[in-house]
Amino acid sequence: MTRKAIEAAISHRDPFLLIDEIVEQDERRIVCRKTFTGDEFWFAGHYPDFPITPGVLLCEAAMQAGAVLLSQFVDGADGGVPVATRMSDVRFKQMVRPSDTIEIAVTLRERLANAFFLDAKVTVGSKVAVRFSFACTMTSGATSPEQAAARGE
Repeated sequence: MTRKAIEAAISHRDPFLLIDEIVEQDERRIVCRKTFTGDEFWFAGHYPDFPITPGVLLCEAAMQAGAVLLSQFVDGADGGVPVATRMSDVRFKQMVRPSDTIEIAVTLRERLANAFFLDAKVTVGSKVAVRFSFACTMTSGATSPEQAAARGE
């Protein structure tokens, strides 16, 4: 999926859009990729002598992938926005450094009305960088002009 399609699905933008491409997607699962160039703003101050991507940003990348997955449940007129309500069982296992490419896999485990329960795994190479479960609630929100145009509204 192209960057344009990602931007049509969620309202995140640079410098905080943490998905470069969508590799595969179906109704219950999405797989995305992100390559960290080393030019991202946090590398200058997050262990500058040994730069690593903050774990919380790896979690954010997974939640953005989850938001793209959940965008299929958004009614165009409503403009709903998935908002994270909890994270659990977060386990950081591998550092992500400049020039690394991560693969983000998010699976929708359960839906209860407007609450969605998901599992995420972020890998770098063949190693798990972080894995966790999270929940989102779909809230009402305005559709951005870019999202409306991309959807043909």
